[in-house]
Amino acid sequence: MANRPWVMKQEWHEVVFLHWPIQAEWLRRHVPAELELDLFDGFAWIGVVLFKAKGTNLRGISPIPVVPPYLELNVRTYVKYKGRSGVYFFSLDADSALAVKAASTGDFLPYRHARMSMNERQGTCLFKSRRTHRHAFPEALNLSYKIASAPIKKNFFDAWLTERYCLWTKPKNRLLRVDIDHPPWELQYIQGEIFKNTMARFLPKNFHLERPISHYGGSQKVLFFPPIIE
Repeated sequence: MANRPWVMKQEWHEVVFLHWPIQAEWLRRHVPAELELDLFDGFAWIGVVLFKAKGTNLRGISPIPVVPPYLELNVRTYVKYKGRSGVYFFSLDADSALAVKAASTGDFLPYRHARMSMNERQGTCLFKSRRTHRHAFPEALNLSYKIASAPIKKNFFDAWLTERYCLWTKPKNRLLRVDIDHPPWELQYIQGEIFKNTMARFLPKNFHLERPISHYGGSQKVLFFPPIIE
């Protein structure tokens, strides 16, 4: 993949993964029929991932960053297509109007604008997000966390949740795959508290009152490749 021309590169910082098991039937009608739900232990999984995006650059454009740093919060699940595993996004919230406009053009990805903050205080990070996008559900996430371990030796399940190198989307009724590339995650465990979580409100209520499986992923340099029609 490294020999393919990339179209965008970006840095992800302070990445946090939160995961909950979900009954597969709760998700089936919200995912394109062509995509198979990727299950683990008989469950589908909802991932809520938050991070700071920096250094966004488009190939062929001046190295001066075209998009200032911004915060992102996405809600996703895991799918397969023709034997390949990847990600399907239900929502991607960002506090950058430019990033939202660029990524949502033509309904390419379901990006929405949100008011967000991420602040560290005495080793504890406070994250808040409230969607403000016009005509969109005002979903919100409010949590605190701190890193609670040294880097862990990933087991199969840790890698299954986090090592995902493509996404599918279906704008204008065409299934597209976007490949991404970055080094493997170096994960740590985190501890914290979720004060408010109304993300993925299309699912049955209260699923996310359960404590999630939580990882801290640190930082990554990421390459995005041109979309491929499936």
